[in-house]
Amino acid sequence: MGKKQSRTGEHFYFFFVCIIITPILICGCSHLNEGFRAKSTFKEANDLFSQGSYKASLSKYEQLIEKYPAAGDRVLFEMGIIYAYPINEQKDYQKSLECFQKLIKDYPESGYRKDSEMMIFQINNVIFKDKTIGTQQTQIETLQQEVKSRGHEIITLQEKIEALEQEVKSKENEIITLQKEVFALQKGPADKILIEKKERRLTLLSKGKAIKTYNIALGGNPNGPKERQGDNKTPEGIYVIDSRNRDSPYHLSLHISYPNEKDKKRAKELGVSPGGDIMIHGIKNGFSWVGNLHTEVDWTKGCIAVTDEEIEEIDKLAPNGTIVEIRP
Repeated sequence: MGKKQSRTGEHFYFFFVCIIITPILICGCSHLNEGFRAKSTFKEANDLFSQGSYKASLSKYEQLIEKYPAAGDRVLFEMGIIYAYPINEQKDYQKSLECFQKLIKDYPESGYRKDSEMMIFQINNVIFKDKTIGTQQTQIETLQQEVKSRGHEIITLQEKIEALEQEVKSKENEIITLQKEVFALQKGPADKILIEKKERRLTLLSKGKAIKTYNIALGGNPNGPKERQGDNKTPEGIYVIDSRNRDSPYHLSLHISYPNEKDKKRAKELGVSPGGDIMIHGIKNGFSWVGNLHTEVDWTKGCIAVTDEEIEEIDKLAPNGTIVEIRP
């Protein structure tokens, strides 16, 4: 039973890593400007990887880094991926970490830096949780042996086993949750932001599928669409992210293209100014400690507020031009 649980935990770890790296190797990364002469060699290395010839693929990459040092960051990144690849029987997490760490040290301005930092974090997380589950599995096996040799303590020991098994299951559920979050981040960027005022919910969408959801706070007068300057209402309609402010008094902000033509027409008919400066932003500087509690009350002047950590994530996933739909 202990061995079976261990294999289950290992499966989740490998599946977790696979979610991160398979899209990268199959699809490639668009942010690298490959050297023309290195292109064919990169293709050979990728073809060997696709065929399962991981050792030969690594050998090609070693040739690449000697011949084309300018492409060294891509070479190190893809070598790190191969060393961590779950189907690679000679996978070596330590060598994978060394590749990503060398990339960060030797190529601090590389477009692969952020991906490498994320891979280092995830691999260390997998190693740590793998060790944790392995320790718990050993404890389970030890307790099972005691059950066989000490019949009068069977019930007590069985309860301990079940408790440990629940802990293992809990750890595996944490890994599954982490897998989903990483997969969501890898699918980015978002092409639409859906804001549902009544539900106090912001959802990032990519090709019609939700990749992340956040709880939000709205303007102090949230019911109905924004009509005029100073009404503290959050708009309703279709807009886009047209700019962002990294020096915002609310940590970081993404500007929404309010007012649109419909908003301007309504304000004109009312003989008022439609207002502006509608943002998706974080918490006011100096108050980040409030965290998720900020959603207990609608406190903005018409903007959409999330936590500082959440606005940083949204900033990375929603480029300028992203559609913003605000529903009642």
